Amino acid sequence: MQASKRRAAVLAAYLGTFLATLDISIVNVALPSMQTALQTDIAGMQWVVNMYAIGLSAIMLSAGSVADRLGHKRCWLMGGIVFTAASWLCGIAPSLSWLLWGRALQGLSAAFLIIGALPILTHLYSDPAERAHCIGGWSAFTALALILGPLLGGVLLEQWGWQSIFLINLPLGVCAIGLGSWAIPERRYEAQAAKDPVGQVLSLITLGALAYGTIAAGQEGITGTTPLWCWAIALVCGAVFIQVERKVQHPLIPLTLFKKPVFVVANIASFFLGFSYYSSLFFFSLYFQQVQDWSPAEAGWRMMPLFMANGCVSLCFGRFSAKASVPTLMMTGYVLIAVAMMAMWWCSVDTPYWMMGSLLLVMGVGAGLSVPGTSLTIMGMAPAELTGSVSGTMNALRQAGMTMGIALLGVLLSAGAIAELTQRLGADGVEQAAHVAQQAVLYHEGLHDVPTLAVNYAFSMASGFQVAMLVAGLLSAFSALLLWISRRRERYVAIQTVEA
Repeated sequence: MQASKRRAAVLAAYLGTFLATLDISIVNVALPSMQTALQTDIAGMQWVVNMYAIGLSAIMLSAGSVADRLGHKRCWLMGGIVFTAASWLCGIAPSLSWLLWGRALQGLSAAFLIIGALPILTHLYSDPAERAHCIGGWSAFTALALILGPLLGGVLLEQWGWQSIFLINLPLGVCAIGLGSWAIPERRYEAQAAKDPVGQVLSLITLGALAYGTIAAGQEGITGTTPLWCWAIALVCGAVFIQVERKVQHPLIPLTLFKKPVFVVANIASFFLGFSYYSSLFFFSLYFQQVQDWSPAEAGWRMMPLFMANGCVSLCFGRFSAKASVPTLMMTGYVLIAVAMMAMWWCSVDTPYWMMGSLLLVMGVGAGLSVPGTSLTIMGMAPAELTGSVSGTMNALRQAGMTMGIALLGVLLSAGAIAELTQRLGADGVEQAAHVAQQAVLYHEGLHDVPTLAVNYAFSMASGFQVAMLVAGLLSAFSALLLWISRRRERYVAIQTVEA
């Protein structure tokens, strides 16, 4: 393959992932303006964010097997075309319902852009060092999208209005589609690809219900009727899905690879990476805004060390892999994330920024090692005909981990904050302290109705944040331990084989 075509194919895959990730973060800046222009309420604006998340989560597992069967290039291009068209629909939306349909289409098509990138990049480079450098760059582009989302969104909103945050995708999308149609080689494995329509339907229901239930839990609480029903549906459909996968000849999930301990452990680590690292972005925003009382824009700037370190280290991952093995780099990344998150146990209302910023920097370095390392390990074990399915499985697990992390760590944060605030208000002699604490933490109500409540609220939210970060850090440490044990076992088996 010509070097110019290879570089163009890499850039196309990078741009596709960049666009899909950018739309996760850029929209939040424009929500107040959209609310005014479309004459809707806060709940309507929440659905602008939620429709994208549900569409992305629901189809992620199926997208990989569809790409294996119909062709990686074809499905990636289809995702790019639909995403660009959906962005145009969002940009000209005259009403909320129109905008929500556009966001749903964006989410569904974004899954094909994200899932399709890794198989394309994996096939472009057979040399391990070149592949490591390529996937490190892909991870850096993901971090870049998270950095630029709020910043670019603010500039576009101020200069050209809320429509521009969607219309900016048109020239970028056209560029990605043009490069991809010219440079990306087609690969299709129709005979070996998954043929499991029942499994695909069950995976859509399971992942969609899980995402919807988590979103509803943020509005109704974890004991609300909607989240409980959604999680029950996800649990039942997930159990049936596992049984179906065991019986079909070409399952949606590559079960043959799950017989390899290293593959299993790497996917478990990918799940916990979503649970701890990716979900924590939501909690850092809460910490800076509700504990340390910074504005949303100021909170975004204070999270910059995390994204910058992640992007820079990811970009250099190929060079690092020439000096140390990928498993070593990956384990180091999980350890750094664990250390940084557990050290946040000591972060409170009056913690100086240099301390929190330093921990975010360490965490960003860890993410820059663990994200490409995990992706490279998993994709490196996939046969050519299953790269789409393997990419879909890995990303679906990571997305499910993030969804569950936001829900469960959010419960820990809320429970810790309510307990701490109840104790503080009781000590101040406030009547119905438990009820007042619950309303303040869960619904952000009454903060100015009771003297000292606002101050006590900040300290209580800090207490809940500490508990959530400690648990997330322990899970990341557990991932590192599993990876270390798996590595030791692999070496032991290799030595025994040589001696035999």
